[in-house]
Amino acid sequence: MIVVHHLNDSRSQRILWLLEELGLPYEIERYERDATTRLAPPELRAVHPLGKSPVITNSGRAIAESGAIVDYLIRRHGHGRLRPDPESAAYDAYVQWIHYAEGSAMLPLMLLLYTTRLGDAGVPLKPRIDDEIANHLGYVDQALAGRGYFVGDDLTGADIQMSFVREVARAFGRLTSFPNLAAHVARMHAPPAYGRALERGGLYALAG
Repeated sequence: MIVVHHLNDSRSQRILWLLEELGLPYEIERYERDATTRLAPPELRAVHPLGKSPVITNSGRAIAESGAIVDYLIRRHGHGRLRPDPESAAYDAYVQWIHYAEGSAMLPLMLLLYTTRLGDAGVPLKPRIDDEIANHLGYVDQALAGRGYFVGDDLTGADIQMSFVREVARAFGRLTSFPNLAAHVARMHAPPAYGRALERGGLYALAG
């Protein structure tokens, strides 16, 4: 049985969505952030040394990192669903988006999150961070122009992997200048599997 070690308001929500899209049975082990620090509880270190979420356990192994989990679930259990043909050019684009989400797009958004908590001490960094966020969101918005999905004509793991980027940008009110990305957020909230994942995962403050 696949077990999702699920932290509230975290990247693990997209893993629940993926599992619902694939129709796979799974269980949830729940963890709550510290109300003051917003950090994951130390109990997660018993699952993986980094003490981060998401982590899944399956068949005696623990798999961390969202991109690796998305790849594992689709490759091992997707039966060809939610990804392009591995021999196609579309697959190369798919892999790019899977890595881009955390490799590039999330960095300025996480810097914004951390520097916002610093108050006045973070102000000097704000112009550079804002420029980087605009650069990345502009890139994503342009990629979605005239398209319903990041790759091809159907939902893939790329759309699911990019979901946390969309949700964090939305939570910070950064989508007003990026209509294609804003429309994509609304489109991705519509599928029944997304709703089922929210029901099972519990309150998700980044969605709404």
